[in-house]
Amino acid sequence: METVIDKIPHVDVDPWTPELIDEPYEMHELVREAGPVAYIPKYDLFVVGRHAEVQAVLTNWETFISSAGVGLANFRHEAPFRPKSILLEADPPDHTVVRTVISRIMSPKNLQQLRDLFEAEAITMVDRVLEKRQVDGVKDIAEYFPLKVFPDAVGLETEGRDNLLLYGDMVFNALGPRNELFERSMEKLKPVSSWIMDHCTREALRPGGLGHLIYEAADKGEINQDQAAMLVRSFLSAGVDTTIGGIANILLTLARHPAEYAKLHANPALARQTFEEGLRYESIVQTIFRTTGKPAEIAGVSIDEDRKVLTLLGSANRDPRKWSEPNRFNVERNPVGHVTFGAGIHGCVGQMIARMEGEIVLRALAKKVKRIELTGRHKRHHNNSLRAMHSLPLELVPA
Repeated sequence: METVIDKIPHVDVDPWTPELIDEPYEMHELVREAGPVAYIPKYDLFVVGRHAEVQAVLTNWETFISSAGVGLANFRHEAPFRPKSILLEADPPDHTVVRTVISRIMSPKNLQQLRDLFEAEAITMVDRVLEKRQVDGVKDIAEYFPLKVFPDAVGLETEGRDNLLLYGDMVFNALGPRNELFERSMEKLKPVSSWIMDHCTREALRPGGLGHLIYEAADKGEINQDQAAMLVRSFLSAGVDTTIGGIANILLTLARHPAEYAKLHANPALARQTFEEGLRYESIVQTIFRTTGKPAEIAGVSIDEDRKVLTLLGSANRDPRKWSEPNRFNVERNPVGHVTFGAGIHGCVGQMIARMEGEIVLRALAKKVKRIELTGRHKRHHNNSLRAMHSLPLELVPA
């Protein structure tokens, strides 16, 4: 099959510049309106920004494979910065084996057992930040809560959890080009990676936690011991940063949309829906790649084997072909179908627990906080794939 690069729109964009990381939405519109598939000459890659095509690529795992890496790097030709993830960077049948174990451990029944603990922690946290009133929404809420409850659930010791932030920054920066962001995050690669792997061992984890459940699957012969350690690593790299970013982004969005927050405050039952709408409106994961494992076709465009395809998740989540008034934040919208956590067999392994955390935090805030007000300008944390935040000055007005 012959690729027709010259016959499809070329878009002269670099999604990984600081300016476009800060404000990607005009670039998203440019890509979407160029066509269902476009070509970025600077990186010699194909890009899709419309919801239908993003969904089609992510769900067709037979053609658009993950084992060659889900970032710009093609693992068929270059080595990853760390051993490949056996979940994120694998295809069936290998992927199926480990995904089955993780799906059972992250079952609704197991998550429900964590809910009471998470809710109690959220109430304590909200009481504490209300005493301060003036808070940093990132440090005091968005980072505090996931760094407390999720590693607790996995069975991780308390000391040194900041390493999870550094490691997550590396993992998601590695999905983009080898630019300054990537190089800067790699400066602490050796000590941070050592800390992570040391804490993925059975001996380092608290009995009864999610981490030990993974090792119990190894004891039953469902996976081997090395795979168990790698799955714990996947937990620790995927279960924190996306949740932190999701909570930070929704806090900023609610502060900018006081009428929408008032609806949530009046009806805290909207917490889950509000978090989902926040994930759609400000997609925490902006970009993810697939590689053509064989000659492929997207919307009638032929693509050769072994080509990188960039999916713009944040763009798909604001595609007017999918959503009415896509640039409007509306807590009463039912945003089923957003692709913030991906789609298909490689959908984010931690999405259910992330959703539970987000819902619990918003409900706790809605019950006790009348208004969330900005007291200064937020500062983005630049990352090649995440729409992350460094600081968010807020005032929480008690109910």
